[in-house]
Amino acid sequence: MTQQCDARLPQARVKLADYTTWRVGGAAEWLAEPASLEETQAWIEWAAHQGMPCRVIGAGSNLLIHDDGLPGLSLCLRKLQGLQLDATTGTVEVLAGEPIPSLARRAARAGLHGLEWSVGIPGTAGGAAVMNAGAQGGCTAEWLESVRVMPMEGGNCFELQRDQLDFAYRHSRLQDDNLVVLSARFRLQPGHDPDELKRVTTANLSHRTTTQPYQQPSCGSVFRNPEPLKAGRLIEEQGLKGTRIGGAEISTVHANFIVNTGDAEAKDIAQLIQLVQDRIEAEHGIRLHPEVKRLGFASAA
Repeated sequence: MTQQCDARLPQARVKLADYTTWRVGGAAEWLAEPASLEETQAWIEWAAHQGMPCRVIGAGSNLLIHDDGLPGLSLCLRKLQGLQLDATTGTVEVLAGEPIPSLARRAARAGLHGLEWSVGIPGTAGGAAVMNAGAQGGCTAEWLESVRVMPMEGGNCFELQRDQLDFAYRHSRLQDDNLVVLSARFRLQPGHDPDELKRVTTANLSHRTTTQPYQQPSCGSVFRNPEPLKAGRLIEEQGLKGTRIGGAEISTVHANFIVNTGDAEAKDIAQLIQLVQDRIEAEHGIRLHPEVKRLGFASAA
């Protein structure tokens, strides 16, 4: 244990709705917001020493947290920011809490091609690695070289290379292993025109903000696309746009988004997800799988 964590406790009974982009969720029993790798490792070890569960929250953009909240320690990594890039080699070293949009813009300004597609993703570098985040034909797995991780129960840090991460569509082994991503290394293409990269990046962001409900709280896309079909198209064809349960609504802008109209609870969103799954399965025999990670729920089906 470090003196830092011996000297103080994490915050108690913190409302997690303030830490998710859906703006729903109960309270964390304990919450810590480390701003350095040393603090992050210390809090993980603190939770392990206390014998309590530890869950990671990044930008909270791909999470549905139960209305009853979460026991143990919720570790919010959004303050764990920082990146170093080498414009000559294309190597980018980034801490897990660095926002994807800022990473994309910094890379573009340095003439590094590879992340222009990611500028509209409201997540973190660590979350992108875990989920193999993607958009507009690009995905994290194409450009990620390695991640540095730590066991959730404490212990030594170690590195996992891309070929060890079992990447697939919106999936990596990090979703199944009990590991915390501390940092990531990307290998981008150097030598490109920064002005052109900035133009493409800006155009990609403009496209996303005009075709998706960015003015309302959401988690981004709710369901994985059952390739070659598109989840949003299937949902829209069922006439489900605008369907509400409580304060949760299937967006009228993009059917693969569920938005909080102002007073939604996690249970409303969970029921709306279930409704969509049941309707699409009954009509097409396809079970849509959520991209969103559920915390505190008995089932993630």
